[in-house]
Amino acid sequence: MKIGYARVSTDEQNLRMQIDALEAAGAEKIFEDRGISGSAVIKPALRECLEFARDGDELVVWRLDRLSRSLKELIELADALGQRNLAFRSLHEQIETVSPAGRLFFHIVGALAEFEREIIRARTRDGMNAARRAGKRLGRPPTISDEQWTEAKALMSGSDPKKPAEVARLLGVSRQAVSKRLKADREAQGGDVASTGRG
Repeated sequence: MKIGYARVSTDEQNLRMQIDALEAAGAEKIFEDRGISGSAVIKPALRECLEFARDGDELVVWRLDRLSRSLKELIELADALGQRNLAFRSLHEQIETVSPAGRLFFHIVGALAEFEREIIRARTRDGMNAARRAGKRLGRPPTISDEQWTEAKALMSGSDPKKPAEVARLLGVSRQAVSKRLKADREAQGGDVASTGRG
């Protein structure tokens, strides 16, 4: 018997595409996990699916990452299925664990997928470190400099005063930074800061 398993990470996502593919592949019964991350240790429907499976059945998924994003977990699951004489098939990667060649390919594809994720994470870390070494701030600055504050006050006064939120956007700082500086100025001047575009 072919048993399908489908998963989406959020309740808003649709399982229809996965279910259609599993039914087309001959899945007679399909278990569904909704709002469950691929990295989650507990996947209720997957656990129910594995308890339902019997000797000689085949577990079918749309893609490997529907089961897990961890190579270690994928390999452990494939081994556990093999020990129970259960076959496994992933439609997207076109791999199966029925034959020795299929099992080898499963390990290779899983390793390559994890390698790709590690490369992406490493590039992101390298990019952030390079930006820090170059003295660049990541994200909006948490504070506002005296020079920026002088410019901010000019923007919030005059004939066409800007609101703090717009000033923050124009200067590339957080709205909280502008509000905090406004509050500090008001307190320093006894609560009377003229023409600072309240709101």
